[in-house]
Amino acid sequence: MVRRIATSRRIRASALFAPPSAAELARAAGKGIEDVIAPRLRVLFVGINPGLYSGATSWHFARPGNRFWPALHRAGFTPRLLHPSEQRELLEYGFGVTNLVNRATATADQLDPSEFVAGRTRLEAKLRRYRPGIVAFLGLGAYRHAFALPDARIGRQADTFVGARVWVLPNPSGLNANYQLDALVKLFGAVLRTSG
Repeated sequence: MVRRIATSRRIRASALFAPPSAAELARAAGKGIEDVIAPRLRVLFVGINPGLYSGATSWHFARPGNRFWPALHRAGFTPRLLHPSEQRELLEYGFGVTNLVNRATATADQLDPSEFVAGRTRLEAKLRRYRPGIVAFLGLGAYRHAFALPDARIGRQADTFVGARVWVLPNPSGLNANYQLDALVKLFGAVLRTSG
């Protein structure tokens, strides 16, 4: 578990926690994390699966260097840059986060393609229950596997999924060198503009 190292409310959230130890990261393998979800969200972001850092902290996109939180802020989803520990504040703005596969791994390459298909079925049930306006997948390869659409491209998709408009965005991991932060901000901003 992440250790709190400061208590002053004036200290930024990122300074409040020490990073997980190597042992904590190892123990996180296979763990799931809770969704940040509520009914009728404007946008529900769907990550591929939690990394070990997220599994250890229980925060979505928690690894330093992941561009999800900076892209959200710079695109206008949040009025300030949120620390992953503040993830539930997204609900106040009408946004949420879940994962296609809720099993922490060191890399998404450790997932079997069948897990994406099973994740699609679980996601379908969530969408029927919560009815978001837009579902935004954060990872083209995962979307292609889950929906058996090998030719899918980044951007807004023609089809809906359980009544939600569908966007596919790049994986915001810092390891994804194909898309720099400015490009992510532009794509995230396009989603926000269509979210009503």
